[in-house]
Amino acid sequence: MKIVFASNNPNKVKEIQLLLPESIELVGLTDIGCTEDIPETADTLEGNAILKANYVTEKYRLNCFADDTGLEINALHGEPGVYSARYAGEQKNAEENMNKVLENLRESIDRSAQFKTVIALNLDGQQLLFTGLVKGQITTEKKGTNGFGYDPIFQAEGHDKTFAELTAFEKASCSHRARAVQQLIKFLTAQ
Repeated sequence: MKIVFASNNPNKVKEIQLLLPESIELVGLTDIGCTEDIPETADTLEGNAILKANYVTEKYRLNCFADDTGLEINALHGEPGVYSARYAGEQKNAEENMNKVLENLRESIDRSAQFKTVIALNLDGQQLLFTGLVKGQITTEKKGTNGFGYDPIFQAEGHDKTFAELTAFEKASCSHRARAVQQLIKFLTAQ
């Protein structure tokens, strides 16, 4: 089976490709000639995933899936949430986003948070949503150089390292994206 992953983020594509069985061939947006940034204007992660999947299905007439991920921090009332990529501004700078989170939590005792990934799958005229969650906490400083986004300041429950200190394989076994992708794979391989 060949399916389009509606993302221009090479880190996400790599991360998901690691999780897929060989029977599923992942094709990125550049592979189908889509170079534009698909607008993410919804006010929920679910809404943004649907917008991206629908864009590819409507414009290219292809089966596809899209995801949106957010970091939700309890002490910040769920922020940055749907605005995770642009929390510190439209430039979407991961370092500035992490610095803003650390600054906003400087006085906070509650550092609990969760990563949430929602995948919207458009397959043969039907649409399904898959959600993956991983609970954890925000560290007081950045640690590690692997991964991307907020990985250097997020430590999942049951781990003594941040996502950025884990190998790609270790992260793939426990991440929010992996949990959503596992549901997607289970559905696709049952087809």
